[in-house]
Amino acid sequence: MMGVLRLVLGDQLSPNIAALDGLDPAHDVVLMAEVMRECTYVPHHKQKLVLVLSAMRHFAAELRARGIAVDYIRLDDPDNSGTLTDELTRAIARHRPEGIICTFPGEWRVLEAMRGWEEGLGLPIEIREDSRFLCPLPRFRRWAQGRRQLRMEFFYREMRHETGLLMDPDGPVGGQWNYDAENRRPFTSGLAAPPPRRPAPDAITQDVMALVESRFAANFGTLDAFAWPVTAAEAEAALADFITHRLARFGDHQDAMAAGQPILFHALVSTSLNLGLLSPRACCEAAEAAYRAGRAPLNAVEGFIRQILGWREYVRGLYWLKMPDYARLNALEATRPLPWSWWGGETRMNCIRQVVRQTRDLAYAHHIQRLMVTGNFALLAGLDPAEVNEWYMAVYADAYEWVELPNTHGMALHADGGVIASKPYAASGAYINRMSDYCRLCAYDVKAATGPDACPMNALYWDFIARHEHRFAGNPRMAMPLQTLRKMPSEKRAALQAQAAGFLAGPEMRPEA
Repeated sequence: MMGVLRLVLGDQLSPNIAALDGLDPAHDVVLMAEVMRECTYVPHHKQKLVLVLSAMRHFAAELRARGIAVDYIRLDDPDNSGTLTDELTRAIARHRPEGIICTFPGEWRVLEAMRGWEEGLGLPIEIREDSRFLCPLPRFRRWAQGRRQLRMEFFYREMRHETGLLMDPDGPVGGQWNYDAENRRPFTSGLAAPPPRRPAPDAITQDVMALVESRFAANFGTLDAFAWPVTAAEAEAALADFITHRLARFGDHQDAMAAGQPILFHALVSTSLNLGLLSPRACCEAAEAAYRAGRAPLNAVEGFIRQILGWREYVRGLYWLKMPDYARLNALEATRPLPWSWWGGETRMNCIRQVVRQTRDLAYAHHIQRLMVTGNFALLAGLDPAEVNEWYMAVYADAYEWVELPNTHGMALHADGGVIASKPYAASGAYINRMSDYCRLCAYDVKAATGPDACPMNALYWDFIARHEHRFAGNPRMAMPLQTLRKMPSEKRAALQAQAAGFLAGPEMRPEA
């Protein structure tokens, strides 16, 4: 007699995923399906497609090795219907299950589909909370209830208390909750990090690479440097490599950027975390153990744990608290289309060129490259939040809407009007010059605000402040730039705004063809 059909999605590749809890190997079947709808709802980077499909195939093989029946539908199966709903329909006809069990998904659109399955498929559907996260969604809603401001720092402190991570009996280790001020050392000449451990593609991955090159030849990105972990064992080895070789200096230089050094001291674990190949608690505990053993300083370990226990859990909770309306927010009324340079078109701006080329080759950029290069430029130029979010979703291997949308709308673009960040993260070219070597090799002069070779970020910054002067008037964190703007001679202000308008109307802002 058939038992339950247990659906595992492509970003739920954990043996302890809630959908598999209580599985009866004698009667239950696990359904996994590679479907075109999930491959095309945004034009994913080729490496993202390879990563997810290869990791799914490896996970299915691991389940089968444990004696679990897996009904696996490949993308190139001639009978593949192309959607999860239709593949469930076909699987029900094959197996005649008593019901379906699945795990809460990572994107609103998938949850909406799941909520219609019971009526549409005529079977009971159980959607279980995703227990891989350290903060269950009901717990986050309780934290958020009644709060005027939903600031990550206060949430993070509660999570430290609840998990015991980096806690001593009398409070936080070191006496401080947050060492962010010690995480901002700039790029310095000669700064170099040991290369990360990156696995070579095996036979399964190579088959998927051929499939992706065949079916998604026009998608952004290359596969030449594909080296993402596609199994839990590979992900654990990559984490251990980071803890051993790069964590100690991660804290000092996590905001630094350097041409030709895309990784520096970063962990490269977000793809594995977001697929389910790594546990967030295990990552945090490994970093804490390094601190306790004297192998990594507190500012590095706290900064790493804050990104996972604090920021990652916080943005997930906020996403599910605010959706679906959150995706439509555009508080700054930004409408400019995405420039073609973001899809590989030429630009004289070396910072944009460095990040876009790196993204094309690796499907990766670290958080400061995303926030303070592409994100900052999109904010200053008034790029449409929907287009910017789709770009981030399309080009990064670790991108899923629950994490990408709050980062884009909230942190980078201030499109949510201050739900996440109390002020827009706007900066002129001076910030990029301080934190990187990009400006040294740029055709533009980072110290000039007007003129044919002036850094566009400089005029765009003041044009942004001027455009939104009325919006920011009541924001105390924007008092200093507003005061500077108001003291600025009218002719200088006009020249800056004319410089910005000239750039925004120029060839570098040509939309994608």
